[in-house]
Amino acid sequence: MSVAPPATEAPAPQVGDTPAEGTGARLLRVLLTQRIALLAVLIVAVVVTFFIQDAGGYLTAPYDFDYMSAALINAVPLAMLGLAELLVILSGRGGIDLSVGAIVSLAGMVFGFLYGEWGWPLWMAIVATAAFGALCGALNGFLVSYIGFPALIATLATYYAFKSLAIVINNQEPISTPPIQKLFSLSRSVELPLFGRYVPDVPLGIFTFLLPTAVLVWVLLARTAYGRRLYAIGTNDVAARWAGLPVRDTRFKAYAYAGLLSGLVAVVTVGQFASARPDAGVSGGGMALPAITIAVLGGVAITGGIGRVAGVVLATLLIVWLNAGILLAFVGNAGAQYQLLALGSVLVFAALLNGLTNRRYGGSR
Repeated sequence: MSVAPPATEAPAPQVGDTPAEGTGARLLRVLLTQRIALLAVLIVAVVVTFFIQDAGGYLTAPYDFDYMSAALINAVPLAMLGLAELLVILSGRGGIDLSVGAIVSLAGMVFGFLYGEWGWPLWMAIVATAAFGALCGALNGFLVSYIGFPALIATLATYYAFKSLAIVINNQEPISTPPIQKLFSLSRSVELPLFGRYVPDVPLGIFTFLLPTAVLVWVLLARTAYGRRLYAIGTNDVAARWAGLPVRDTRFKAYAYAGLLSGLVAVVTVGQFASARPDAGVSGGGMALPAITIAVLGGVAITGGIGRVAGVVLATLLIVWLNAGILLAFVGNAGAQYQLLALGSVLVFAALLNGLTNRRYGGSR
């Protein structure tokens, strides 16, 4: 007579064990924690949506690769100012710069005088304009880092100051001398080498301004001691101070660098308008709010210490191609108003997404 072996019991679950993560939950975690992946998915979704609408005849003009490439001219100033906001917001303690658009206006007028009126060499005028922008940013940094003003109040005050100076410096008149008008060639599109005949032409500013700026900011944040200090003070400036890090100096330089980038954007806008306009960075909704939206959408934590260059660049592409499609979806000037609605909706979505990611997964990368 055989005896049946005793039944074995399943091991009791140990404290701390978690159930296996399903495919859907894993995908959600990747999209929420990997902002680059989420932005790539959103870009594809936006482009496919407008392609479908174009094929159905719902748009007022073709939404194709040529149109998307031409729209990239708007990505140059937006992405560069988004990178400026990245540096400032990373510094923590409510870091933000509302004055970047006003700096663009004032620095653009300075560039108009230097190059258009006084005949400085182009390279020297660009360097001087960037230095002037850095000086404006340094004023913000001094008020925030050394005086202790809240960044919102300090940069709002300098926004009004820089905006008014840009208007009165030339009696509310733009500077449109022949040398300035010739700079419109900086906005032309160029054919890519090797395979350029197979793809649309790309705006020259992508290569002369945006890509060098993005690479330099990436190197600054990822490959220098300053970048590590900036992330550290943005995460916890009290701990950084106890660790002996120069908190005030690091935060001060972030605002100065943001001003420098704003000065370069001033040169870009002068070339795009073929005129140094006193309202270049503040007309309409201004440049500051779209730049902040792009930074937050790109995964920059408004509390500081979290953010990447790639996220800002991809967020710029998303906003630019979304706005380009909205313009074609409505007749007349209605599209411009819906662009503002879309921008506000995107900002709310980005803020909610950042909050959800921080609460559930401890932040995005």
